[in-house]
Amino acid sequence: MAVLGRLGAALRTLWAKEPVITVSIGIAALAVLSPFISPYTKYSAMINQATPYSYPVPLRDDGNLPEVPSHPCDPQGPNLEWLKRL
Repeated sequence: MAVLGRLGAALRTLWAKEPVITVSIGIAALAVLSPFISPYTKYSAMINQATPYSYPVPLRDDGNLPEVPSHPCDPQGPNLEWLKRL
Protein backbone atom coordinates (compact mmCIF):
# COMPACT_ATOMS: atom_id res chain seq x y z
CA MET A 1 0.00 0.00 0.00
CA ALA A 2 2.92 2.32 0.60
CA VAL A 3 3.96 1.93 -3.03
CA LEU A 4 0.49 2.99 -4.22
CA GLY A 5 0.60 6.02 -1.94
CA ARG A 6 3.98 7.07 -3.28
CA LEU A 7 2.79 6.49 -6.85
CA GLY A 8 -0.30 8.62 -6.22
CA ALA A 9 1.79 11.40 -4.72
CA ALA A 10 4.18 11.27 -7.67
CA LEU A 11 1.27 11.46 -10.13
CA ARG A 12 -0.23 14.44 -8.30
CA THR A 13 3.12 16.22 -8.35
CA LEU A 14 3.65 15.42 -12.02
CA TRP A 15 0.13 16.62 -12.86
CA ALA A 16 0.74 19.89 -11.01
CA LYS A 17 4.04 20.54 -12.81
CA GLU A 18 3.58 18.98 -16.28
CA PRO A 19 -0.04 18.12 -17.17
CA VAL A 20 0.73 17.57 -20.87
CA ILE A 21 3.37 14.94 -20.10
CA THR A 22 1.04 13.29 -17.60
CA VAL A 23 -1.72 13.02 -20.20
CA SER A 24 0.69 11.64 -22.81
CA ILE A 25 1.89 8.99 -20.33
CA GLY A 26 -1.73 8.08 -19.62
CA ILE A 27 -2.53 7.75 -23.33
CA ALA A 28 0.57 5.59 -23.86
CA ALA A 29 -0.41 3.34 -20.93
CA LEU A 30 -3.91 2.98 -22.38
CA ALA A 31 -2.47 2.11 -25.80
CA VAL A 32 -0.28 -0.60 -24.26
CA LEU A 33 -3.08 -2.12 -22.15
CA SER A 34 -5.98 -1.92 -24.62
CA PRO A 35 -5.07 -5.04 -26.69
CA PHE A 36 -5.17 -7.15 -23.53
CA ILE A 37 -8.59 -5.77 -22.54
CA SER A 38 -10.24 -5.79 -25.98
CA PRO A 39 -12.49 -8.71 -27.01
CA TYR A 40 -11.33 -8.11 -30.60
CA THR A 41 -7.98 -9.66 -29.68
CA LYS A 42 -9.64 -12.94 -28.69
CA TYR A 43 -11.66 -13.28 -31.88
CA SER A 44 -8.80 -12.22 -34.17
CA ALA A 45 -6.61 -14.90 -32.57
CA MET A 46 -9.34 -17.51 -33.11
CA ILE A 47 -9.75 -16.50 -36.77
CA ASN A 48 -5.98 -16.57 -37.33
CA GLN A 49 -5.78 -20.10 -35.90
CA ALA A 50 -8.64 -21.33 -38.10
CA THR A 51 -7.34 -19.74 -41.31
CA PRO A 52 -4.72 -21.84 -43.08
CA TYR A 53 -1.39 -20.14 -43.70
CA SER A 54 -0.92 -21.67 -47.13
CA TYR A 55 -3.80 -22.62 -49.36
CA PRO A 56 -3.77 -25.94 -51.20
CA VAL A 57 -2.84 -26.12 -54.84
CA PRO A 58 -5.45 -27.90 -56.98
CA LEU A 59 -4.26 -31.41 -57.83
CA ARG A 60 -5.63 -34.06 -60.13
CA ASP A 61 -6.68 -36.92 -57.86
CA ASP A 62 -5.45 -40.26 -59.14
CA GLY A 63 -6.52 -42.18 -56.02
CA ASN A 64 -3.09 -42.18 -54.36
CA LEU A 65 -3.67 -38.98 -52.36
CA PRO A 66 -6.00 -39.79 -49.45
CA GLU A 67 -5.45 -36.44 -47.68
CA VAL A 68 -6.49 -34.41 -50.72
CA PRO A 69 -10.26 -33.76 -50.89
CA SER A 70 -12.03 -35.01 -54.00
CA HIS A 71 -13.69 -31.62 -54.45
CA PRO A 72 -12.45 -28.14 -53.38
CA CYS A 73 -15.73 -27.43 -51.54
CA ASP A 74 -15.52 -30.55 -49.35
CA PRO A 75 -15.43 -29.47 -45.69
CA GLN A 76 -12.07 -30.05 -44.04
CA GLY A 77 -10.36 -28.59 -41.01
CA PRO A 78 -11.92 -27.04 -37.92
CA ASN A 79 -15.60 -26.17 -37.78
CA LEU A 80 -16.17 -22.44 -38.28
CA GLU A 81 -19.78 -22.23 -37.08
CA TRP A 82 -18.70 -19.94 -34.23
CA LEU A 83 -17.44 -17.44 -36.84
CA LYS A 84 -20.75 -17.45 -38.71
CA ARG A 85 -22.66 -16.71 -35.48
CA LEU A 86 -20.68 -13.53 -34.67
